[in-house]
Amino acid sequence: MGEDGIRRSSDTHAPSPVEEIEETFVEEDHHDEEMPRVVITRRRLIASVVFVAAVLAFLYFVLPEISGMKETWDRVADGDHAWLAAALAFEILSMASYVALFHGIHIPPGSRISLRDSYLMTMASLAATRLFAAGGAGGVALTAWALRRAGLPRREVAERMIAFLVLLYGVYVIAMIVCGIGLRTGIFNGPAPFGLTVLPAIVGVVAVCLFVPLAFVPEDFPERIERMAPRRPRAAKWLRRFALGPASMRGGIRFAFYKVTHPDRAMFGVATWWIFNVAILWASFHAFGEAPPLAVIVQGYFVGMLGNLLPLPGGIGGVDGGMIGAFVAFGVGGSLAVLAVLAYRLLAFWLPTIPGIIAYLGLRKRVETWRREPAAV
Repeated sequence: MGEDGIRRSSDTHAPSPVEEIEETFVEEDHHDEEMPRVVITRRRLIASVVFVAAVLAFLYFVLPEISGMKETWDRVADGDHAWLAAALAFEILSMASYVALFHGIHIPPGSRISLRDSYLMTMASLAATRLFAAGGAGGVALTAWALRRAGLPRREVAERMIAFLVLLYGVYVIAMIVCGIGLRTGIFNGPAPFGLTVLPAIVGVVAVCLFVPLAFVPEDFPERIERMAPRRPRAAKWLRRFALGPASMRGGIRFAFYKVTHPDRAMFGVATWWIFNVAILWASFHAFGEAPPLAVIVQGYFVGMLGNLLPLPGGIGGVDGGMIGAFVAFGVGGSLAVLAVLAYRLLAFWLPTIPGIIAYLGLRKRVETWRREPAAV
């Protein structure tokens, strides 16, 4: 069965209650939809200034006074330039993997969206992610807007974006489970504190058990609820709320399963994006000292990434503190952990922001071109 068979044929059947609800929250004419922008209110501006000032004050006045941290800052200039150059190369490779994965999942065959357009969307969404917290909601909004303006149907955009997230973070969850259990059982070399090995593995297993069954929810589940509503109105009321999530996610999860069972070249980006990101951190450790075992780097990286869910401006501080704390708990020296994590964040988080802003402007021009061109059939 091809891709078109995996996706729902929503254009050839009467709309379900879920589809009618989705129609309610979308403008009828999506061509008038504005590009997502950051709304700078007085409260947001004051909060951002206070937060940045507090971080800078801590870094420059408090942290150097902590025992051992003054020597840590003195070591920054002594980093091995060869290893830092390797980390930069890994960052370039990781971005290439991400763009290839984005294009392979989001863009259907025959679309007028080119690989260059996918690059613009990817980098622009990264810039938007820096401006929002909660795991990159700004990047998701910008990506959905651009795909819609390119002519993709709303339902297909939603399903492909869900498939992209399922594939990308499926690797994340599996890595936490495998490394956590492997470290705890001694299969992998390195220390194995319970809170950083078994607990994340349990969280990963629970996540898999919650999401995988959604792919098997019947397609006519909303219609079944409506048929039982006259007999059991109270149960139908609660089932309607439950049906919204599975009905919207079912097609995306099934499409992700299809891509796994029918891999193409773009699918290599699912694993290589994470591999190269971990390699950036690995090279950063080598630049300032002796790197911990590879399994420890992988587990500390993925556990620390959970800090991206904290409601901080752009996630700043959450991931940094999470990774540093995880590596210290694994027995890595505090100064080495600080240097390696900050170097990683500089390369993987801040460096792509510059081309991302440029891509954001380029994407606006590209969308204006699509506005004047008829969409491909």
